[in-house]
Amino acid sequence: MPNFKKIHPVKHAAQDMFSLVADIEQYPEFVPLCQGLTTRTTREKDGRVIKVADMTAGYKAIRETFTCQVVSNVSENEILVSYIDGPFKYLENKWNFEELGPGNCNVHFTLDYEFKSLALSLLMGSMFDRAFAHFTQAFEERADQLYGN
Repeated sequence: MPNFKKIHPVKHAAQDMFSLVADIEQYPEFVPLCQGLTTRTTREKDGRVIKVADMTAGYKAIRETFTCQVVSNVSENEILVSYIDGPFKYLENKWNFEELGPGNCNVHFTLDYEFKSLALSLLMGSMFDRAFAHFTQAFEERADQLYGN
């Protein structure tokens, strides 16, 4: 059961990084292994934006689609991703954005997951591990493209 925790300093404002991570519809353009994403529902409740989305992840001929709920809480600078359905036993992901000063923040990224089947874990596990280890870097590079570096 892989577990990733990373604090990644970036030269972008916390709000910009929050907006970038919350914009899940753009993930296929730059997130490692993300080959497609479809938002099923979007609603607002108590100052939070709650999306349910299907994400297709894969590499070459291997593809898996899973459903997650993404809760974006701008007042807390926090995004929580919780697993609903797909090839995982569980998947939990959390982003926090800590403002350090004008144009600088720390991106806190945690991810914990386990595949349902041992076969799928053996087949896709190392590929997912490598991709997840580079997630924060992919978001920083995207921020550099969108906001300048």
